[in-house]
Amino acid sequence: MDREIFRPDDGGANPMNCRYFFSRERRARRWNAPNGFTLMELLIVIAIILILMLMAIPTVGHLKKAANETSAINSMQVITKAELSYSNTYPMNGYACTLTAMGGDPNSGAPSATSAQILQPDLVSGYKSGYIFAVNCKEKVTVNGTDRFNGYTVTAVPQTVGKTGDRGFCESDSGMITFDPAGGSSCTQQLGQ
Repeated sequence: MDREIFRPDDGGANPMNCRYFFSRERRARRWNAPNGFTLMELLIVIAIILILMLMAIPTVGHLKKAANETSAINSMQVITKAELSYSNTYPMNGYACTLTAMGGDPNSGAPSATSAQILQPDLVSGYKSGYIFAVNCKEKVTVNGTDRFNGYTVTAVPQTVGKTGDRGFCESDSGMITFDPAGGSSCTQQLGQ
C-alpha cells in the first residue's frame, strides 16, 4: 500500500465525499513550513531597532538636560528658603555665606550658626543633578565685632556645559532668578521671558 487510495464515506458513490489516506512513507516525505524567523528577517528587525534608537538618543539627552535645569531651579529655590530661615534664626549673622553653614548633621548636636541643619545634605555638598551650586555673600556690615551679611547670591552652573545642562542660573536675595545662556554665572537674562 504505497499508493494513495480513497474510500467512499458511508458507502456512498459520490466521489466528493471521499477521504484520502496516505501511506506512512508519503506522510513522512511531506514538507513542513519552518517555524521562526530566517536570518535575513532577524537582521532587518535589528537594523530597524538600531535606527529607532539612534533617532531617540538625542531626544533622551535633551530631556535629561531639561530635567537637570528644572532640578537646578528648584534647588535654588530651596537654598533661598534656607537662607531666609537662616537669617531669621541667626539675625546677628544675616545670611549664610556657604552651603555648609546651612547644612549639618542633626546627630552632631544642637544647630549653630556654622551648622544650622536647615539644608538637606545633597545640596550642602554643592553638587546635584549635573549642576554645581555656590553661595556668595554681599553687603557686609560689622556690628560689635560680628560680620553681618545683608545680601547673597546663589549660582548654579552645569558640571559640563552642553552635556549636563546648557544654562547657568543665578538668584539673589531679591528672589529673582536670572540665567546665563552660555552656561556660566554671568546671568543677564530673566527666567520666564
